[in-house]
Amino acid sequence: MTATETAAGAPAGPATARPPLPVKMVIAGGFGVGKTTAVGAISEIEPLTTEAAITEVAAGVDDLTHTPRKSTTTVAMDFGCITIDPTLKLYLFGTPGQERFGFMWDDLVEGAVGALVIVDTRRLDDCFAAVDYFEHKGIPFAVAVNAFDGRVEHTLDEVRWALDVSEGVPVFVFDARETGSVRDALLVVMEVALARTEG
Repeated sequence: MTATETAAGAPAGPATARPPLPVKMVIAGGFGVGKTTAVGAISEIEPLTTEAAITEVAAGVDDLTHTPRKSTTTVAMDFGCITIDPTLKLYLFGTPGQERFGFMWDDLVEGAVGALVIVDTRRLDDCFAAVDYFEHKGIPFAVAVNAFDGRVEHTLDEVRWALDVSEGVPVFVFDARETGSVRDALLVVMEVALARTEG
């Protein structure tokens, strides 16, 4: 066998680069916390969104007190993707925030390695459902406190206490509008998921 042949006897061609590993991740949280914004800030493709106008009827159901400028809402999902490095590509699925769309979550999270739960500290109770969901499903997750107007209403210790999440769940501040901040948040989720598989 010559140096240009493989063990199977076939000529050894140039090394072909493997495509990056596809990994599914969910971005969840309550109504108006920044899920669509986060997907849009990080996605390397034009994100797919299912935004619909907030009608007078919906405004009577969804609390717009802290989001008075919000005129649309996600009614199915957001979708985007980002290549982290040549070996890893994240496919991002943003959940709808309203409780009435909760029936979609099981399909959206199927096969996900982890989740980023976005929190607005002005409305902590809006994210209880997401935290409970991922704890119940046993899906690794991290809590990202979105800094609306550059500030948060409670300390991270207060947020952790209010959500009753374990020390193993990262809780940190991020900005859903900034690409680097969203990327770092997603990498935290990847670290949590990896630690779960190694544990």
